Amino acid sequence: MKTNYKIAIVGPIPRDRITTCKDEIIEKHGGITNPTIALAVAFGEHAILFPLSHVRERDLMPVENILSEYKNIKLDYITALADQGDVNHLRFLDENKRLEKQSGFMNPIVPDDVKNILDCDAFVCVPVTDFEITLATLRFIKKYSKGLVIFDAHGPTTTMSVLGDRLPKFWVDRDLWLPYIDVLKMNMEEAKCSWFRKRYTLPDLENDYELTTDELPAFAKHCFNFGVKALYITLDNRGCLVYHQKDGKLQEEQVSAIKVANVVDTTGCGDSFAAGLAYGLLTEKSYVQAAQYANLFGAQRTQGSTFAVFKPLAQTEKLISEHYR
Repeated sequence: MKTNYKIAIVGPIPRDRITTCKDEIIEKHGGITNPTIALAVAFGEHAILFPLSHVRERDLMPVENILSEYKNIKLDYITALADQGDVNHLRFLDENKRLEKQSGFMNPIVPDDVKNILDCDAFVCVPVTDFEITLATLRFIKKYSKGLVIFDAHGPTTTMSVLGDRLPKFWVDRDLWLPYIDVLKMNMEEAKCSWFRKRYTLPDLENDYELTTDELPAFAKHCFNFGVKALYITLDNRGCLVYHQKDGKLQEEQVSAIKVANVVDTTGCGDSFAAGLAYGLLTEKSYVQAAQYANLFGAQRTQGSTFAVFKPLAQTEKLISEHYR
């Protein structure tokens, strides 16, 4: 394994108040803390992690205290200069479906924020709402860095109303973003908000049209035409679909989920999945093998409310071997 990976994890660190489907209350700092710590634990001394976020002044010290426990995490790019940060209120209806309120919002991450870490091997971008990472930032990274850009579509397919409701939205300017993304990940709800070309009519919208997996290959081809290298669609407890190209031909493969006995909290699973992609792709695994690590990181996140759920390299490799090989 290469011994000097540098990875930027870009996005919010919200103060989350979570009501689980079992009516348990969990309060914690989430967002990029999950993928950052997951990668810190998995890589150990083989990587340096650079979380990049804007937080409220009152949250800065608690966040630094959480992340400072890991020697390979650098705190230089977590700032509170504008005293703005995300505050989320999440109520789960079941293990995956939830109602979301947002009562605070961070100032966006702009090119000036990333200018000193352009030598990173990867940029794991995990926005949760549409204003947190600007398109100009991705353009800047692609222009001046050779790092792999992994992007979560949760951000551009989610908006916040003036009443604080976080709501789904069409990713209308999708094709402006795709040329600056190497690896794109999303769930089926976000895919529905992303693949709307020549499909939606008024009756469809009135009947809440559902996207089917049969439509995803066409979506993947569209993404690849704009420069995306791989598309991952998560399917909750069914694992994920992986789309990539080999010898110019579309490849579609489903990677089964890692079953867990008891789901405690699914908040942060998507962000942890993105971290698993970064781990798998940077260690020169295939797109399918990267999905295995992504599924594992996501499954680990469900197992508790603390960061102790993430396991070091030896245990990670053992679990992957048990489930997939």
